Amino acid sequence: MLSMNDLKPGVTFLLDGDPYLILDAKHLMLGRGGSVLQTRLKNLRRGTVLERNFKQADTFEEASVEKKPVVFIYAHRDEYWFHEKGKPQARFKLPEALVAEARQWLKPNLEAEAFMIDEKILTIVLPIKLDLLVKEAPPGVKGDTAQGGVKTVVLETGAKVNVPLFINARDVIRVNTETGEYVERVAKAKS
Repeated sequence: MLSMNDLKPGVTFLLDGDPYLILDAKHLMLGRGGSVLQTRLKNLRRGTVLERNFKQADTFEEASVEKKPVVFIYAHRDEYWFHEKGKPQARFKLPEALVAEARQWLKPNLEAEAFMIDEKILTIVLPIKLDLLVKEAPPGVKGDTAQGGVKTVVLETGAKVNVPLFINARDVIRVNTETGEYVERVAKAKS
C-alpha cells in the first residue's frame, strides 16, 4: 500500500480500479487542516489527464505496471510503428488512439517508454524535454511589441509552438512535451 507521502512524479498506482501515472505533485499545508497533496494524474488506460487532491489518511494500491524502453520508427496512416530498444527486429504497431497526444512530438529514432500491464501496452510516455528542429518560422521584426513578443513556428514533427521572436527557421529548440511549451534554444541555424 502507498501513502500520500509515496506519491511522487513517475509513480504508478490504482485509483478507482484504473492505473494512473503521477505527472506532478505538490504538498500544501492547510493551517489546522493538515497537509494536502495536489496532483496531476494520467489515466494509463484512457490517456486522460486530471487534477486530484489527496489527504494524509488516503492509501493506494501500487499498480503493477511494467516499463519497457521503445524506439519510434515511423507512422503510416493511423498506425505508429515502434521496436523494442536494442531489438530492431521486434517491431510492433500501435493505433493512433493509444499514442494520443504524444504523436505530435514523434520523430524517427525517438526513444520513449511503453507502460504495460500483462504484456499489453497501455500508453507511450515521451521524455519530458525534446530537442526539435524549427522547420518554418515567420520573421520576427524588431519593435513588434513593447514587451517580449512571441510567434508561432512549425517544428520538424509538424507540431506548432509559440516561441520568442529571435527564433528562426533551422534553429534547434527544446520543447516540454507535457505542456507543449518552448523551453530554450539549443542551437542557432547555421548560415
